Amino acid sequence: MKVLLIEDNLTIVKGLHYAFLKNGDEFFYATKVEEAMSFFEKNIPIDVVILDVTLPDGDGFTFFEEVILKKNLPTIFLTAKEEEDDIVKGLNMGAEDYLTKPFSTKELLARVHKIALRHKRKSIVQIQDISFDLDKMIVLKGEKPLELTSLELKLLHLLFLNRNKVVRRTTILDKIWEWTGNDVDDHTVTVYFKRIREKLGTDIIKTLKGIGYRIDEE
Repeated sequence: MKVLLIEDNLTIVKGLHYAFLKNGDEFFYATKVEEAMSFFEKNIPIDVVILDVTLPDGDGFTFFEEVILKKNLPTIFLTAKEEEDDIVKGLNMGAEDYLTKPFSTKELLARVHKIALRHKRKSIVQIQDISFDLDKMIVLKGEKPLELTSLELKLLHLLFLNRNKVVRRTTILDKIWEWTGNDVDDHTVTVYFKRIREKLGTDIIKTLKGIGYRIDEE
């Protein structure tokens, strides 16, 4: 498991660094918002973020809302404050958990591993013999990886994210323009989905004529 700690207290950093490495995890840290931003720009895969609310060059809530939340990374907030309003604020923003300082290292490790496991289960969706890792953008048929083009992968991802809902053709056309800059027509969309269906070899994509496409969970 890969853990990123964003915390300016070096005593906490050193203690958690030792604890996570001893536990067999990969541990990364940043002491400022600027360092954390630089870390994310490197696109290093992370399973869980531990984020201090108060940092030298910014606050954790803002950084979480503007950066981390968009990356769909499960996050635990750390803070020296014990005000109920802060705890509620963090959870309402989409954080997985919240710990106030001082905290038990063993308890933090247990919560991090539980969250990582839960998030992993949520990120992999299986329908019939097709499984889609929504975080890693990997599609498997059984245990065999499927070779999809970048656009085909994004279109399938769109349907998987909206399971049990119709994704309208107008939405699909807008997304293709957003992703590629190409202004395509309805016929081209039909061709794209025909190719995706052929590669899947499983009829999980339903067509609603003149409306759009849908994937239903079993």
